[in-house]
This record gives sequence, C-alpha cells and structure tokens, in this order.
Amino acid sequence: MSGQRPGEVALGFDPATRVEAGLTYIGRIRSSWSKGDCPKNIRQARETGQAGRIELDSAYTPALTGLEVGQAVQLLYWVDRGDRDLIVQSPAHADGPSGTFALRSPVRPNPIALATVVITGIEGAVVEIDAIDCFDGTPLLDIKPWLATVDAPPGWRAED
Repeated sequence: MSGQRPGEVALGFDPATRVEAGLTYIGRIRSSWSKGDCPKNIRQARETGQAGRIELDSAYTPALTGLEVGQAVQLLYWVDRGDRDLIVQSPAHADGPSGTFALRSPVRPNPIALATVVITGIEGAVVEIDAIDCFDGTPLLDIKPWLATVDAPPGWRAED
C-alpha cells in the first residue's frame, strides 16, 4: 500500500496470497458510487437519497424466496478495490491510530463489508435496496435477513 498516514502499521505480506477458503460471488451490487465520491458508511449513503440494487446471478434467484419488500437484510460484500495490508490505521476523522478490527474501514485483511439495508423491490434476480455504501459492481457474497431477536445485542435500544 502506498501513502500511509502517520501511525499506520502495515503487514509484511499481502493477505491475498494466503488463500485458505474459496468464496463464490453470488452477484454484484449496483450503485452510483465510484472512487472519490462513495459515502463512508451506510448512514451517509442514506442521507444522499441514492438507492442501489443487487443483481444476482440467475442461478441464485430461488434463494430470494421468502424475502419481501420492506424487509431489512444484511449484505456481505467483498471490497475488491480496497487495500488489505493495514492492521493499524489513522482515519482522517479520528484523533489517532486504531487497530483495523476497531474500525469499519474497508481496509482489512479480508475486505468483507456488512450493510443492513431495506428491500424496496424484487423483480426476478434483481433486488432494489434503499441505499448502499460501495462502488458500482462490488461483488456480493451473501444476503441474510436482519432479525431483531438475533442481530440486536441483549438490552440494546437504538437511538431514535
């Protein structure tokens, strides 16, 4: 990686060379975002009013059975254009360095991102979503239903 900020620490190897498991991309996420204009997180993406969509490989269309418009789902996606070698980062918005696992940065050994989105439409292998915070064409790894009884920590109450 080039252009490290003060306090950042890089690994001595490229994690991509240590492949231990195979992944299958089940589709691509479509957005209006590219390098330089992508929101930093899903909250910022929603504030823009820009929706997104999932284009599944048609072989996976039956796996959408049971999903509904208005339902919240979690998307796991592969940040394929991000760096993977920093283990300590110095985000521009923070007071100092933090470990990668303490951040939501896309720069991580396995560049897997997570977003909870709302389904706004389903037509065949295309799922419309309320917002997304990744570049157009980002590979999709999985879709999981968001379940309050499973995904919210005990006693958790989101701020209104």
